[in-house]
Amino acid sequence: IKFGQLIDMRDVDQKILKFNHEKNLRDNDFFVSSSNKHVYDLLNSWPNWEKNYININGENFSGKSHLVNIFIKKFKGVIFNANKFDNENLSNLNLYENIVLENLSENINEKLIYSLINTVEQNNKYLIITSLKPIVEINFNLIDLKSRSKSFLIQNIKKPDDELIFALLVKNLSDRQIVIEKKLVNYIVKRIHRSYSKIFDFIYKIDEMSLIRKKSININLIKELLGE
Repeated sequence: IKFGQLIDMRDVDQKILKFNHEKNLRDNDFFVSSSNKHVYDLLNSWPNWEKNYININGENFSGKSHLVNIFIKKFKGVIFNANKFDNENLSNLNLYENIVLENLSENINEKLIYSLINTVEQNNKYLIITSLKPIVEINFNLIDLKSRSKSFLIQNIKKPDDELIFALLVKNLSDRQIVIEKKLVNYIVKRIHRSYSKIFDFIYKIDEMSLIRKKSININLIKELLGE
């Protein structure tokens, strides 16, 4: 699942799941909750940023890619993958005002990334870098890049709250045509590990088990998948 925080009320059977999350729906069905609202609001406040460099970090499936894709669609720009960024990409930066570098880690050409940051600064452009952990915690070998990483505005996507977990479960189970009662969703929300990867792992497992057993989802199956 590339877009970690999706929900479309049209996909939900309202007769089974009677809840009201419409107020939290924003661009491209991104579900805004207390876990990500600060990042969502910051991106939508462009270009009125405190700094031209932003680092959005958070675990896998937390919605980083979805957020930057919404941003680029709205404000225009280009997205590069950090470990594939090359000299040709660097030479074409003058074409864009907003630049996104996805999935920054130790596995990069550090000199090129340093040159990217310099180019952004010299030309008064805007740079968003996504990563699993804060950029200041990435173990760069290049001292100058380490120093530059400290100039970024750090934005962390927090662990999912109850509202977001509920939305993720409903949307993704609905996409798989899995019908589940609201009380069972609430049961899962209160007991599942607050990790985006664990949530999607649970969704994959419940999908697999429903296909194998060809039965509706009940409390016993949920307890089994939750390890209770």
